[in-house]
Amino acid sequence: MTAPYLLNSENKTEFPDINLALEEPDGLLAFGGDLSIKRLHAAYQQGIFPWYSQGQPILWWSPDPRMVLYPTELKVSRSLRKKIRQKNYTISFDQEFKRVIQHCSEPRLQQKETWILNEMIEAYCEFNQAGFAHSVEYWQDGELLGGLYGITIGQVFFGESMFSRVSDSSKIAFVFLTLQLKRWGFKFIDCQVYSSHLESLGAKMIARKDFKDMLIKYTVMENLPEQWVADADLLDYVLKELV
Repeated sequence: MTAPYLLNSENKTEFPDINLALEEPDGLLAFGGDLSIKRLHAAYQQGIFPWYSQGQPILWWSPDPRMVLYPTELKVSRSLRKKIRQKNYTISFDQEFKRVIQHCSEPRLQQKETWILNEMIEAYCEFNQAGFAHSVEYWQDGELLGGLYGITIGQVFFGESMFSRVSDSSKIAFVFLTLQLKRWGFKFIDCQVYSSHLESLGAKMIARKDFKDMLIKYTVMENLPEQWVADADLLDYVLKELV
């Protein structure tokens, strides 16, 4: 393929094979279509995600190599372990999905715009209500100060974005998510593209072919209930795992 594939607006599950993505760092595969629940589900199940800016058509990507984290290979630094042990915070799941994605949509330092547009927020909120998108929230004194959101299909979690209002809040939320997923039997977390932040937590790069093979095997497994609730003893479990 010498150019991105134009999606059929009527066929909600149509995508070209991810191996046809352009040979560029982030693997542009297709454009067009919509952000309906059916199309988003089909995209993630095939290793494809939307990522575009204001004024662009919807762009669909499948990078090669792909960054993933296996819950059994999570790395937690000594300094982060110390912060987790302070226990001056609480962690929740699926309590404030819209607020989490809205905070994630705010431009970072040195950025003038965001890729999480209003239509993206609306689409993923619907995806959350359908039981496929989930959030993790970090609280201190009743304030939402960090968190992340992503997609789950079968035993795979597809990470999308994080935000932090205080140092390491998103990392702590990620640690709790990863260890809860480990307990639930999830096989891996899709981190999409390389970042030193995720590498420090144990994520690694794998070939897109291997990523595709794992998707075929693990996304067909039964989904968890639509709304996630963390295990009552998750904090104790996390502290035990970090010894």
